[in-house]
Amino acid sequence: MVQLVEVEDEHFQSNQTGPEEEDDFTDTDSEISNESEFDPSEESLAERLYALRDIVPPTTRSWISGKVNTISSAAWSALSFSGKASWVITTSALFLGVPFALSFAEDQQLTAMEQEYNMRQQGSELLTAGGAEQTTADKLGAALGEGQVQGQVKPAL
Repeated sequence: MVQLVEVEDEHFQSNQTGPEEEDDFTDTDSEISNESEFDPSEESLAERLYALRDIVPPTTRSWISGKVNTISSAAWSALSFSGKASWVITTSALFLGVPFALSFAEDQQLTAMEQEYNMRQQGSELLTAGGAEQTTADKLGAALGEGQVQGQVKPAL
């Protein structure tokens, strides 16, 4: 049959030499009271938040992490889509807008040239009097819509 024997540790076998009170210890004996190199003013916000991780339970941390990942994924997708959409809109505007602007400017130039040609035609007809019955001033007044008043052209005042 097996017998169980209790074995006591040497520490527990020796008696206490005297009562130990809190006054017997000083703060200079401990390592905690030594000045450390840690400066709390240099600690960043991220380090402080990281130190608080043990306060939040692991299930809550995983839930928060999942939500943050979902939101960041949605934001990344939205920004990516908006960038691609702006690229498509910009290139489409360039492909369609530049040729349209060039043709519009060319059309304006042709219209201006036609107007200039017509004005030169009218000017040359007015300056070259067809006969002795009308003077150039009379033709100019008729072209401008002003009639003759007693054989004279109205003054331009």
